[in-house]
Amino acid sequence: MASHSERPPGRRLVVGITGRIGSGKTSIGKHLESRHGFQYLRYSAVLADWLAQDAESKAHLQQVGWEVMASGMQAELNRRLVSQIVSERDVAIDGLRHSLDYDTLRDSYSSSFYLLFVDSSPQLRFERLNAKGKYADFASFEAADSHPVEQRIDSLRINAALVIENDGSLEHLYTIVDETISRFRKEG
Repeated sequence: MASHSERPPGRRLVVGITGRIGSGKTSIGKHLESRHGFQYLRYSAVLADWLAQDAESKAHLQQVGWEVMASGMQAELNRRLVSQIVSERDVAIDGLRHSLDYDTLRDSYSSSFYLLFVDSSPQLRFERLNAKGKYADFASFEAADSHPVEQRIDSLRINAALVIENDGSLEHLYTIVDETISRFRKEG
């Protein structure tokens, strides 16, 4: 059996991950990288690299991301992201926020592309982020969650191959992801 990185063209998986802040996108992406050997890319890291910004400053990156979106540069961000995808390797892409992100990946990878939409209640998302030292209070979380760059995420739900209700443990989330990847491989 060929390893993940040696899979013939058309047999690889390209998994986009979208959802609101704190929903579990990064946990899923890192799990796909460590458990399944996926290349892991984040839109925010590509944006930070492109514009020489600090990837750790969420508020600043949100503003820069909004400026990119609002000024019509989303296609360039997508071009830069796609150029980093390693040929014939499975890839997980964290942070789709715009319909153009979905369209670009779907058009580039057709039947190999699957979108996961990760959902959780605002309170649970806040608790997760607060436990990591982000957003000291619910008001600051709500301000970040309602930033204009975050507002198109929910429109991607309709395109998802699977909506994951992430309201349990990490182990439960990983079980769902593992089962989903197995199903995608069988479909592919």
